[in-house]
Amino acid sequence: MLSRVADSLYWINRYVERAENISRFVEVSEAMALDCPPGSAEPWLPLIDATGDRELFDSLYPEGTPENVVEFLVRAEANPSSIVNCIGFARENARQIREVITTEMWEQLNDIYWTLQEDEHFWNQPPQEVLRDIRRACQLFYGITDATLSRDLSWQFSRLGRLIERADKTTRILDVKYFLLLPSPDEVGGVLDELQWISLLRCAGAYQMFRQSRQQAIEPKAVAAFLLLDPIFPRSVRYCLERIQETLQIVRGKAVPAVPDDLECLSGLTLARWSYTRIEELITGGLHEAIDDLQSDLNNLHGLIEQRFLTAANIHPISADPACVLA
Repeated sequence: MLSRVADSLYWINRYVERAENISRFVEVSEAMALDCPPGSAEPWLPLIDATGDRELFDSLYPEGTPENVVEFLVRAEANPSSIVNCIGFARENARQIREVITTEMWEQLNDIYWTLQEDEHFWNQPPQEVLRDIRRACQLFYGITDATLSRDLSWQFSRLGRLIERADKTTRILDVKYFLLLPSPDEVGGVLDELQWISLLRCAGAYQMFRQSRQQAIEPKAVAAFLLLDPIFPRSVRYCLERIQETLQIVRGKAVPAVPDDLECLSGLTLARWSYTRIEELITGGLHEAIDDLQSDLNNLHGLIEQRFLTAANIHPISADPACVLA
């Protein structure tokens, strides 16, 4: 496969996954805002910190209102990571390789793009409905891809981009709540605290699966363990890392050499680290710091994949993953 084609397939899925996950970020805050004083920025500004775009946001919106945050993350033309721009970049990559992807994939991506560009009726819906429709449109694209694309290298690079983006954004959704929005000690375990954790699970598409697999109260440790370490939930970090390792083995097309290179070492060590650890150890050592290290590993993994398989000269409008700026 041409590296140019692999690069476009990889990034199409990263952009679509990123658009879907940003909608989940905003939904978390929409739900939390219902329990906060009107106009409060408490559940909103941490989203900007978590995406690593605080400097750009402050330059564009000095007032930093909740409406500014939603505009910045969803529609702002000046924000390369906004939902509208992510879909635009995905469509442009798809346009360049239309002979490789299926007609159904192109039509779905094209439909999402023009809906976001020209359909004012769509934008006049309540915010929750807009975000829900964006998420469903992205999920429909995944379903069409899985149902119509042959399981050759095209599908493998598509899955690889989706999995790396999903692993990163799962950690960010968790980090926003666990580190930045953790309530005061008096509120831990209270009604508001539980409602926020339920909102987090729902926005990660994890609430029902968490309830089925964990017969226990909804508390920070249990939620963190599920989203980070569950081996069968498709949005958990461990599940994504296992599938990334499988995909890389298929893409390589040969056994791992006796002396593995940097890509094999990093992918294998990262998977082992998150497969053989306990949530108690992560919390004791600092969950935020562990998530920070994982995001760094995912960034490095992307860089090695790009060096090995993708077009190095193809500079994308947004980085593979914004640096985490939480301290």
